[in-house]
Amino acid sequence: MTLKAHAKINTFLKITGHKNGYHTLLSRFIKLPHLYDTISFVPQECESFIIEGCGDVPVESNTIYKSFLAIQDDINEQTDFFKHHKVVVEKNIPTGAGLGGGSSDAGAFMRLFNEICDLQIDTPTLAKIGSTVGADIPFFVYDYDMANVSGFGEIVEPFDDEDFKIELFMPDIHCDTPLVYKTFKRELFDKIEPTAFEGWDKLKTKEVLNRANAVMANDLYRASLIAYPQLRDIAKEGWYFSGSGSTFFRIK
Repeated sequence: MTLKAHAKINTFLKITGHKNGYHTLLSRFIKLPHLYDTISFVPQECESFIIEGCGDVPVESNTIYKSFLAIQDDINEQTDFFKHHKVVVEKNIPTGAGLGGGSSDAGAFMRLFNEICDLQIDTPTLAKIGSTVGADIPFFVYDYDMANVSGFGEIVEPFDDEDFKIELFMPDIHCDTPLVYKTFKRELFDKIEPTAFEGWDKLKTKEVLNRANAVMANDLYRASLIAYPQLRDIAKEGWYFSGSGSTFFRIK
């Protein structure tokens, strides 16, 4: 009863609008095959929902627990499974790194819960439930190797691309995603130019990155540089920025 929860990078990420308090986006997500957490259901008698391995994050704030509640609310049914099993997370994906660790954990949990407890929730429905918890979760529920993600994160379309290698640079800087988005809304939202990235979702990844430098490729990089100016001191020429950071990557 164990499942891998893979990290991701965003090879490009463009903010397309803002509605009902949330940003809309267009981004390409790529699953990282060699960097992942593991989610396990381990037999144990539990008086409450138990998650081990996530440090000091309170259970009530954990995306795994929020996903569990969202599923139970959707199926309108209480399950006793987690009265007899705890959730154990083996963390390898750093937090605040733009790699989707918390969302990936939640997506893997939802898929494993659905399978082990035979909930018979189809993948699109499971992804929709996940979208109520976090914008990145639908990508991890679908578990595609690569996809274009748009809307609030709920539109996930698989994308075929040429093979390439991904190299990561993960500085010891924690970037707070809500702060980065708030910074973008305050400082940069009025500068959105939709025509500047029109058609990027149809292009191969290398084609996009050949057209754009790190700042052009990821709108949240500009916001992260404002919120965390120390990123300027460690940025490397030819490297790109994933999500809200702080991971840099390059493609070979």
